[in-house]
Amino acid sequence: MRIVRNKEVKIIHPATLKWLAGAALAAPAVFLVVVLFVVPFGHSVMTSLQAANGEWTLVNYMTAFELYTKDIWYTLWVSALSLAVLLLLSVLIGGLLRLKGRPVIEFIFKIPLFVPFVVVGHAMRVFLAPHGTLNSTLLSIIPFDPDAVPSIAFTTAGLVISLVWKNIGFSLLLILGSFRSVNQSYLDAARNVGAGNLRLIKDIMLPMSYGSIAVVSVLTFTSMMGSFSIPAMLGNGDGSQMIMIDLYYQMVYQHNNGVANALGVISYLISMGAAIYYVRRVSSV
Repeated sequence: MRIVRNKEVKIIHPATLKWLAGAALAAPAVFLVVVLFVVPFGHSVMTSLQAANGEWTLVNYMTAFELYTKDIWYTLWVSALSLAVLLLLSVLIGGLLRLKGRPVIEFIFKIPLFVPFVVVGHAMRVFLAPHGTLNSTLLSIIPFDPDAVPSIAFTTAGLVISLVWKNIGFSLLLILGSFRSVNQSYLDAARNVGAGNLRLIKDIMLPMSYGSIAVVSVLTFTSMMGSFSIPAMLGNGDGSQMIMIDLYYQMVYQHNNGVANALGVISYLISMGAAIYYVRRVSSV
């Protein structure tokens, strides 16, 4: 005679199943973030806190601030100015494209998305040089001496123009997408009471797109902070440099990985501070 014993079957709660499914979906992305960002950042922090003999010290940070404080402020200034110009252009162009709808113009502004940074740097150097494409074109219209005109290519203005041009495709893509999510009835109601295009952009679409604009601000600011190819080709060798140029100089020419990693950690903390600021500001809106 066989005796069958009842076994207790445990049923997993649906909430637990959802959590496990979500964790499984997020695991690959989290793994990549840890491997590609967290681990290298931890290694940079450790290296920046060690001297050449392996002792723990802050001398690398002291050296970085002593040599490159001016360049750090210059990097912040160029990135902030470029971001301000970029957001202004993206909001105006995105608003007009939302209201008017010009597919060809929209496509043209997306072209910079597919152009590498190195190509942008070289193209802008040729375009903005004293005898470059811009001055040659103007010279055929208005006679002037190209050597008497201040060079734009190797100045802060050249850096700002290049960074804005490179990032405007990405910025416009996100902001225009956010503008298109605004209900058309709001725009029609504003038009009925006499609002023009600028009022529609400023008072209707812009306030309803703060979240997307914050995302654009954080991503483009950090991208400009870490830009290397464009500052390397358009920077002024005798003046202030972007922080990534200093990092490259310390690592390749001076072989001083401690100071180079200290500069990397400083730039990361600045970018992280910008991200935290915008996230808190958006969450409070």
